[in-house]
Amino acid sequence: MAGRALNSAATTSGGRPEAATGVDRPLQVALVSTYELGRQPFGIASPAAWLKREGCAVTCLDLAVKAGRDKDREQTTLAAADLVAFYVPMHTATRLAAGLVPRVRQLNPDAHLCFYGLYAPVNESFLRRLGGHTILGGEFEEGLISLVRRLSAEGGLTASAADGDCEQPEPRISLGRQSFVVPDRSGLPALDRYARMQMPSGALKTVGYTEATRGCKHLCRHCPIVPVYGGNFRIVQRDVVLEDIRGQVARGADHITFGDPDFFNGPTHAVKLVQALHEEFPELTYDVTIKVEHLLKQRQHLPALRDTGCLFVTCAVESIDPRVLEIFDKGHSRQDFVEAARQFREVGLTMNPTFVTFTPWTTIESYLELLHTLLELDLIENVSPIQYAIRLLITESSRLLELPEVRQIIGEFDEQRLVYPWEHTDPQVDRLCEDLLEAIQEGQRRGETRRQIFQRVWQLAHQAYEGSCELSFEVANLGQVADRATIPYLTEPWYC
Repeated sequence: MAGRALNSAATTSGGRPEAATGVDRPLQVALVSTYELGRQPFGIASPAAWLKREGCAVTCLDLAVKAGRDKDREQTTLAAADLVAFYVPMHTATRLAAGLVPRVRQLNPDAHLCFYGLYAPVNESFLRRLGGHTILGGEFEEGLISLVRRLSAEGGLTASAADGDCEQPEPRISLGRQSFVVPDRSGLPALDRYARMQMPSGALKTVGYTEATRGCKHLCRHCPIVPVYGGNFRIVQRDVVLEDIRGQVARGADHITFGDPDFFNGPTHAVKLVQALHEEFPELTYDVTIKVEHLLKQRQHLPALRDTGCLFVTCAVESIDPRVLEIFDKGHSRQDFVEAARQFREVGLTMNPTFVTFTPWTTIESYLELLHTLLELDLIENVSPIQYAIRLLITESSRLLELPEVRQIIGEFDEQRLVYPWEHTDPQVDRLCEDLLEAIQEGQRRGETRRQIFQRVWQLAHQAYEGSCELSFEVANLGQVADRATIPYLTEPWYC
């Protein structure tokens, strides 16, 4: 550790070092991921490389991918760690990590607890009350290095785990431009234990995961990235990304998911990257995420995506309701979405649209309009069924809280769910959301196709509409729509 190490030989019954005895040992670090959409987490592999280079003994625990034999390793690792660092890049991951803290404190009451990732600074006060000592958001690798150097200098301890409000010298949010290190994935489960890519032929591809950029240059009000990055984005150097992908290809990956919030935040960086990737691995496929706004502004680059192996583009459409799009400050219109879909058809790319289908401003009529639009655009096969029942999460520090109309409808912050709860003024809309979620889950349990699940959704939505209005939407005959091969999709459903 920059010339320093903990001195210890004896351990407590929990496996953690007792007082120094004159024997040097590296700082023991446990990096813990609880959930990241079935991906092998870049946010664990990247800091693992930084920390190992610093001289730490690093163990990576991906608790979303484990079997019974992993339990003993998990317990031993947590009990012996000087630093337990929870990676919290998303809402679900944060809730799962919070639930794990009591167990970690019982196993290892003296461990220093760190929460890092997008949702760490957003939920700082809650995480500190749980016992978190250090909170790191944004570009967190340099903050982790500062932390382990500090812990090494202080003998491995700062305040007790019960004192979660101790001061930290590291910035809570760093937007520094880092020189990245090639991620170290050696301590993570094999790629074939993560989500696969389901191909139309029925074949399954092994999927790797990396990030070429972080943050976003836009300020959408509902987006969790905005409170941390504030309209900034940072690039992971191209040679680092390519070397990371080479390592995953060597471990069996034949498809790569780029987890950038928006792959076209830096379009030149993105296009040069995939061109270099395709030149080296011409059979490798990939997928990316890009805003509607960027798809239209950077449409000249769409053929480059197609020609370099892009299987699909995830696009956060969120809504086609003008009012919701204005509240979200999305920067696109319904017509922009329609135009982007048309561009994709012309170019020969596949769009994977995502939505926040239930908001305080959703009506049954607007929901039905979305279903009819997807049918008209021939996008039924392109939408993951869970998207039909996604409910808006209003999190701490959300830009939505700037709006008086939002503050008027939310309840007190719910620390169990980590959201501001809200109820729709029309109870039938909330009931529809619940009914749809149940129907979608039932369809998935039965192994139904996306088109079959869409028929369930279609029927429930029209029944809800006819039950509340004298008028009726014209019901299209879904049976007249010709079946076609499904598009490629990841086997892990899209959750928040």
